[in-house]
Amino acid sequence: MRLGVLDIGSNTVHLLLVDAHPGARPVAYAEHKRSLPLIRYQDADGAITEEGQQELVGFVREAAAFAEEHRAEDMISFCTSAIRESANGAAVLDRVQAETRVHLSELTGDQEAAMTYFAVRRWQGWDAGSILNFDIGGGSFEIAYGQDELPSHALSLPLGAGRLTRDWMPEDPPSPKAVKKLRKHVEKRLEEAYAAFPRVESPVVVTATSKTFRSLARITGAAPSAAGPFVKRHLRADDLHLWVNRLAAMTIAERAELPGVSEVRAHQVFAGAIVALAAMRTFGIAQLEICPWALREGLILNRLDALMLEGHLTRDGRPGVGHVNLNTDTLLPGLSLGVR
Repeated sequence: MRLGVLDIGSNTVHLLLVDAHPGARPVAYAEHKRSLPLIRYQDADGAITEEGQQELVGFVREAAAFAEEHRAEDMISFCTSAIRESANGAAVLDRVQAETRVHLSELTGDQEAAMTYFAVRRWQGWDAGSILNFDIGGGSFEIAYGQDELPSHALSLPLGAGRLTRDWMPEDPPSPKAVKKLRKHVEKRLEEAYAAFPRVESPVVVTATSKTFRSLARITGAAPSAAGPFVKRHLRADDLHLWVNRLAAMTIAERAELPGVSEVRAHQVFAGAIVALAAMRTFGIAQLEICPWALREGLILNRLDALMLEGHLTRDGRPGVGHVNLNTDTLLPGLSLGVR
């Protein structure tokens, strides 16, 4: 079946269409995306501005038409911290639905962390043992840990790279004083989170997802994306430490010239590097592995599992005996994960 995933993030809005069926690897068919940093479309009260709302409605309308044009049979539509934590988030979601007829489900931070972990577990397999996963978004930083298919512990912290850049380092390049204050803030929040986190049991595979971690790995020498998803990519804390100091002295334009750093994300990659290094040090991680699957893939796999259990699909992706029209634009109720 052809499944669409509409992801309204903090930096980009992205519709991905995949051809998939239960038990198989989802294969990308087409995508439609563009930069829309909603976190920068917030006013002094934390509400998404009229301009930002119009941009969002326009893209969702484009995405719905794109999915219909390419014959998507089902679509998952969701938003994350940029709307979840805005002062007028509920009103924005109502407006999107009223003007486009697309319902955007609002993922909690814990659900983001859990579904990302779920994708990592499917990618890594059972021989990975315990998994500890980090994910840095534009608005939040997710951590998940467990031994099973879903995490036993998942949490979300307001340490997204875009948020921190906007709130703590508005200058280009940032002042040493601002950098010092941000580092202390990040370290304090992570130390508090670590104190409440369970002991990480060995053997453990430490992984990272998100564009921020992929960019940081590329900066420090990992293979480019053109090498494909099956090439192992790692990020070492020692290498990252050196680059944090280099990034501090760079302008946004200079960061955009680095390998793996897009012009859209160049402004926030330094804040992301600060969070990544602090997290690795706090959890005692010398090296982590970059996982190519993340939140979108987790939601796709979760959807396929549920559809097969409900009898809507057979293992080869054909309609089952309980098949119904699946153009629902809703998220599966299975996202009530019960993680701590």
